[in-house]
Amino acid sequence: MSGKPQFDDDAVINSAMDVFWRHGYSASSIDQLTTAMGLSRSSMYKRFQDKDGLFGEVLSAYVERVERRMSAVRGETKRQQLEALLHEFLPRAGKTARPAGCMLARSCAEMVDLPPAGQSVARQGLTRQRAILGGILREAVASGELAATADIEGLAWHYLGVLQAIMNLPQAGATVGELRGVVELAMLAWPFLPPASQSKPT
Repeated sequence: MSGKPQFDDDAVINSAMDVFWRHGYSASSIDQLTTAMGLSRSSMYKRFQDKDGLFGEVLSAYVERVERRMSAVRGETKRQQLEALLHEFLPRAGKTARPAGCMLARSCAEMVDLPPAGQSVARQGLTRQRAILGGILREAVASGELAATADIEGLAWHYLGVLQAIMNLPQAGATVGELRGVVELAMLAWPFLPPASQSKPT
């Protein structure tokens, strides 16, 4: 049908994602983006309006991809689920080649240079990642794995920081073994409940 884009939208967004992920928003040029996407400038502007519109869609797609991956992890207990989630983002041999690090973290690092819509997507992305982690922790409270007095917000920020470290430290030379150690230490922040046998009768 006339008027409809004659290209694979997902493939185009994935190609642009590689450019923004590798170079960041500011350093990615229109020429780099159109070459990677296989589009003319006029086709790019017709579909995305401008570089800002393209970036917003690309970052949204990246954020949703990471969220789906986080939400898909399961465990026999909530503690095991959280630990498995962190392990899910460890580097793996044989994975499809992608730029190093986390595109969301890279975008946050140049927040002042992002367009307003891009800033909003970046902030919402971190908020939603923290919400997934907080949801696991709240479910742990509901199931009795964590005390009702546990600092859910503080723990959610803690594990978000650990997750971002796992995704970004490999490009600074951290090995998989070292990152597994980071996860092991991070899980020590999970507050253990005292054994029931030690509880005093009321």
